[in-house]
Amino acid sequence: MSARNDVPPDTVGVDLLDHGVEVEYTDGRTTLYRGVPEPVTDTLTTPPKKETHVLVTDPTESEGVMLYVNDLKTHDDVLDSTGVGRVILDEGEEEEIFPGVTVRRLGGMRNEIEANPAVARGRVFVFVEDDWSESSYEFVAEDAVDDTEADANEA
Repeated sequence: MSARNDVPPDTVGVDLLDHGVEVEYTDGRTTLYRGVPEPVTDTLTTPPKKETHVLVTDPTESEGVMLYVNDLKTHDDVLDSTGVGRVILDEGEEEEIFPGVTVRRLGGMRNEIEANPAVARGRVFVFVEDDWSESSYEFVAEDAVDDTEADANEA
């Protein structure tokens, strides 16, 4: 089996915690993406050579679907046993990986993610990491960010 092909995802468990997002794979193992996700309202461009994981929850926020973007390290058997999917894009390609969520492969080994949570009908998270750092993002409506900033200014 190859590590250079698309793999369809299965449903994974999701637990939204005050200190991060926990994903329970179909094999029962869990991983924690640490930190409160930074809000994003339009597009997110990842730094070069970073792993990109996209998680879209269902409306109950207790389960979802996760895809690794351009992951060349994880073997198909591992993805099949965990329920995580994979999409491989060549430079310049784009694909709607979920309704309302599009990924583009930019030059310089970067990805651009665009998402509309209303169309996705759930929460849309992006986790960007390598061996040295980990960042979490959540796509939100622009008015949600404006409300958060207004609340912070009132405090």
